[in-house]
Amino acid sequence: MRKIRAIADYQFGRSVGEALFPKGVMVTRSPRTGKIKMVYLKDMHLATLRSSDGLISLALHGAERLLRKLGEKTPLRATVREGFEEFIKSGRNLFAKHILAADQAIRPQNEVIVVDEKGRLVAVGRAVLSGEEMECFKLGVAVKVRRGVGQLKR
Repeated sequence: MRKIRAIADYQFGRSVGEALFPKGVMVTRSPRTGKIKMVYLKDMHLATLRSSDGLISLALHGAERLLRKLGEKTPLRATVREGFEEFIKSGRNLFAKHILAADQAIRPQNEVIVVDEKGRLVAVGRAVLSGEEMECFKLGVAVKVRRGVGQLKR
């Protein structure tokens, strides 16, 4: 528990680990290596620990949890312009010209939580550009979307 919370605090910022991983989370481990793989709360998949770098890939339920607990203070957020949410919800990549605002702490390869203008979760993915570049550029992919809420199986 301490390990996954410490990784979340390192990756997303102080006190995020406790908000993301409350008491009662279940951890699955790799049968071959014994390393932590996935983190669940009840039947909801919150996150996966990437074997490549040991950091967290957020699942939609994990991103929803962070948005509920931290609200406007949620780190690594990108806000999509009105009218483009449906494309992103279906799993399409987010282009820089469709970004209204982005957290300035975002760096390429960071986990990103994509929200609409009202702060509702749209998707989770990985940054291609920094937060500043997302707001300035008018061409190119800003976030490679891993999963949109339209793809969520409840």
